[in-house]
Amino acid sequence: MAVDFESMFAENLPEGTRIEPARRGKYDFAVAYPDPKSLPFDHMIECATDALREHGSDLAVYPHPQGNVYLREYVSEKIARDRQISVSADEIILGNGSNQVIEMICRVLVNPGDVVVTDSFVYGGTLNTLRMQFADIRGVESDELGMDPDGLESLLVEAISQSKKPKFVYLIPTFQNPQGWTMPGSRRQEILSITRKYGVPILEDDCYADNRYSGPPVTSFHHLDDGETVMYVGSFSKIIAPGMSLGYMTGPGRVIDKIMGIKQYRVSEFAAIVVEKYARKYLDAHIEEINAIQRKKRDSMLSSLGENFGSSAQWSNPDGGLYIWLNVDDGVDLLNLRDKALDQIDVGFHSGTTYSPDGSGKNYIRLCYGYNQPSQIEEGISRLADFFSSEGVLD
Repeated sequence: MAVDFESMFAENLPEGTRIEPARRGKYDFAVAYPDPKSLPFDHMIECATDALREHGSDLAVYPHPQGNVYLREYVSEKIARDRQISVSADEIILGNGSNQVIEMICRVLVNPGDVVVTDSFVYGGTLNTLRMQFADIRGVESDELGMDPDGLESLLVEAISQSKKPKFVYLIPTFQNPQGWTMPGSRRQEILSITRKYGVPILEDDCYADNRYSGPPVTSFHHLDDGETVMYVGSFSKIIAPGMSLGYMTGPGRVIDKIMGIKQYRVSEFAAIVVEKYARKYLDAHIEEINAIQRKKRDSMLSSLGENFGSSAQWSNPDGGLYIWLNVDDGVDLLNLRDKALDQIDVGFHSGTTYSPDGSGKNYIRLCYGYNQPSQIEEGISRLADFFSSEGVLD
């Protein structure tokens, strides 16, 4: 008798498909990773050799469930120095990238139907994680300083009046993905005061904090918080190599305890010992080097947008990160042109709908400047402007 798997699947499973390799353009403004030429291969090989000599025997046993202690100690030192966050290694959990850490936080806090607050446009990976938990995702509009405090308070009051107090507010306050803004300290204080007033925690995703090209650093929400209401997430993926895929989190003790109760996947001990060795020896210098490279790429894209788009579009001017957020007039459907642009002019970009809780944003696109060289960025933006003009998008 044939097995009827359709009748056996667990309830509330989302539909999925086998993922085909993504189509990529020559001018690849869709991707969110660096030019492979900028990766520190020689130093990584050196540190891998040193790490194996020193800690290679640790690979003979399964890693600590919380993650390699030496890397957690380094994270503790780094975030104390750079983000004014004072926690011990025992208060840090490592994950296979920041996405996994965020997923674990969602698993311990979010039940189906629970409200979670985000920006009106926010990182699509976290939106997908929240959808997997069947969360009720509600977005708040932003301005050039970040999430609007009045809009946040109105949303919290409305949700609480519906007996649906939000589980947390998810924020990328530094070089926000996809919008690019950085929330200043005064706005962070406003947001934190509002969330404290209603007893709603903040999930701070600080994965771009090291990708600063200009402007002064802004302190973290976690540092501003004195009531253990902020859960903090960071990552090595954007500053070393996405393929290493190492993230980390800290937060209130009970949240850490609950996460350790459901944590299923161990972090690669090999990746952890190599990253720890590399970070202690070379990371600060590498951050300076990669930021100088990315600054030139950002400047090339901004200059090219000004030359080719003029007053026909608006775009962000970020102090760091990897993204520029561009929009044209309401009613224009750039999502409908995404595949056509890839086919006809070899230019890739992401539609704004990828980053919207409610699927809006067809007149927005996210442009990533991390992968291509400056000359390619200039050529790709010129092609994109000509293509949009031929499609009647630009004046």
